[in-house]
Amino acid sequence: MPGDNGRGVEQDVVIIGAGAAGIAAARHLQAIRPDLSILLLEAGDRLGGRAWSVGLPGASDIALDLGCGWLHGARTNAWTGLADAVGLTVDRTPAPWNGGRRLQRDDAETQAAQEAIGAYFERLDNHEGDDTDLAAMLEPGNPWNGQIRAIGTYITGAELERSSVVDYTRYDPGPGPDWRVRQGYGTLISLYGRPVPARLGVEVTRLNHRPAGGVGIETNQGGLSARAVLVTVSTNMLATGRIVFDPPLTEKVEAAARLPLGLADKLFLRLAHPEALPADTHMLGSVSRAATGTYQLRPLGAPVVEAYFAGDLAHDLEREGKVAAFAFAGDELAAEFGADIRKQLSVAAISAWAAAPHIGGSYSYAESGASDLRGLLAAPHDGRIFFAGEACSRTRYSTAHGAYETGIAAADLIAESLSRKA
Repeated sequence: MPGDNGRGVEQDVVIIGAGAAGIAAARHLQAIRPDLSILLLEAGDRLGGRAWSVGLPGASDIALDLGCGWLHGARTNAWTGLADAVGLTVDRTPAPWNGGRRLQRDDAETQAAQEAIGAYFERLDNHEGDDTDLAAMLEPGNPWNGQIRAIGTYITGAELERSSVVDYTRYDPGPGPDWRVRQGYGTLISLYGRPVPARLGVEVTRLNHRPAGGVGIETNQGGLSARAVLVTVSTNMLATGRIVFDPPLTEKVEAAARLPLGLADKLFLRLAHPEALPADTHMLGSVSRAATGTYQLRPLGAPVVEAYFAGDLAHDLEREGKVAAFAFAGDELAAEFGADIRKQLSVAAISAWAAAPHIGGSYSYAESGASDLRGLLAAPHDGRIFFAGEACSRTRYSTAHGAYETGIAAADLIAESLSRKA
């Protein structure tokens, strides 16, 4: 793209990454500063980032969310209202952890497990003093540690030994239950982003922010420049140097490395005969192993099973491929419903977030001692380079509404900075 000073066409604001944070920032800037030129650059081939919905043949009003799927803290989650605004349907069926249906036996063993899990999370909530990892809070020899470890991976996407207790205690998604968007969370975020000028397939490789002028942006499709740049790419992409900052922003890269993405993958299994399983019911694959899946049976009444794998198990199954993931889920479902259930199942969709070329994982966690780095990552640099994304949120990290809120905050800072320079 030819342009002035060899930097290409100039924009007021360039936003890198078309996920929840980037889209929220762009829409907010359009509303509060309609005079600004805004361009959204996305390395992938779609809007939404880690929010990605795919269709389910034969079910036109239901989509499968391969990324984020729950409107956490739904009553105060901005995306809940935006779903109504774009004409989508919010389903208020309770989540399993909000009183929804579970395949759970009411026996002494189940009671003992629940007591052990409750005691573990109470220890986390009451932790004082220096930060440590989540594994340090286990009771040695507790027979339910395997189940606690499994739940821990669903929360952070990583094994307990890697994750900060302090960061866990700061997590607060907001009041209210957890709901879903029938047509898909990914559908919602991509629809909301449609009014933003965007270019797909554009991979930013370098940001030149030397003192003179704006910011030079090098991409795989040429160069351009901007008065301000908002970076919303994942921490894994920042930590591995996929975008080179010139001069270097060493503190940002080091912070991103200590706020890596955990991994949670989904496998959707189509049911030949939906009535074989109860609708909107949850089950845990194993009550004793750490390496187990969690399963939503017929979510929203759809003829599928949503299998969810996290942590090291997710990495292993992703490396081994779809056949291995299908076999693993089939074994766990057969243990509950009998061997014949395998004959009912076929693969409808599967995610592989670790291998996603411009993302590299699912949602961020903090290593021990790294929780405060979320604020460092979010801080603007020199009034020209700004940062947003779920990893920048101190309390709502790992969520799409946390990403949204950081995008709004960054947009306000950008508007203020450009006003000062006008």
